[in-house]
Amino acid sequence: MTETNRFKALVVQENADNTFTKSICERDVDELPDNELLIEVHYSSLNFKDAMSASGNKRITQNFPHTPGIDAAGLVVSDKSGTFKVGEQVLVFGYDLGMNTAGGLGQMISIPANWAVSCPATLSLKEAMIYGTGGLTAALCIQKLEKMGAKPSDGPIAVTGATGGVGSMSVAMLKQLSYDVVAFSGKPEKSDYLKALGAREVLHRDTINLVNDKPVGKELWANGIDTLGGDYLANMLKQLKAGGAVASCGLASSPNLSLTVIPFITRGVSLLGVDSVYIPLTDKQHIWHRVATDMKLPQLEQYCEEITLAQTPEYLDRFFQSKVVGRYVVNMRN
Repeated sequence: MTETNRFKALVVQENADNTFTKSICERDVDELPDNELLIEVHYSSLNFKDAMSASGNKRITQNFPHTPGIDAAGLVVSDKSGTFKVGEQVLVFGYDLGMNTAGGLGQMISIPANWAVSCPATLSLKEAMIYGTGGLTAALCIQKLEKMGAKPSDGPIAVTGATGGVGSMSVAMLKQLSYDVVAFSGKPEKSDYLKALGAREVLHRDTINLVNDKPVGKELWANGIDTLGGDYLANMLKQLKAGGAVASCGLASSPNLSLTVIPFITRGVSLLGVDSVYIPLTDKQHIWHRVATDMKLPQLEQYCEEITLAQTPEYLDRFFQSKVVGRYVVNMRN
């Protein structure tokens, strides 16, 4: 671990003309909030919420200057609560990290001790960040579908936004668990990539909306994972097989949902909400155990691109340019 109180961080500044700029700055540990747990961050990752924070979205982050980063993996420097030992490997996902609390795109973070979990022994810090919030959310979606009775023999599972962080991890994890996956993406040139992850079939995302304003369509998929929201979610629900369910975890297209109740009362389908931010710590520990065991993916490196802290401003812009593919892991020590 480093001995200095100085560290580097991505800092988002609000300008007088209401624009926002991103730059890598030096900060002092004394500038961090006075919380129980001080962590030296070795790896972080990039998520859509980080991009929104870095763009100055006041629904995500109210006060600037600010350091985004809703994911962090590193070593305990000190813990006033006595929960963790110095040098212990820990993971942090969600809660207020990277929103209004300086986040994982800084080499040091200070947080409440109950925001952290020990890194499973079967995962390295980098592997944990390859999953990150995206992988954690994908795992929670699959687990929620399983609680509703989903199993591979039911038939295909549809996944929207399949090239994104949550979508790509969903495709790979579902394949790992022997599900038949149909991936939907607005990037047809990435079909081979999605098939390599485990999708049996890759379709353009707009084919979901061919059902148009019909109250229901053909029964095409046993279940689904939706990362887009809006019409994509509504029309996926219309085309589920009887008794199926969709796990909804994103709003990359729209936060709105417009459809009739007919799919719910004529086919008995279910809409399942998935939260990865404020779920109880025990539930996070449980899902991380699954991610590290039966859901663990072989050859994890293929699911991510490793970048440096200096590259984060450019890569965060990709989230608004439809250029995101897979997971971006940030090596915070380089």
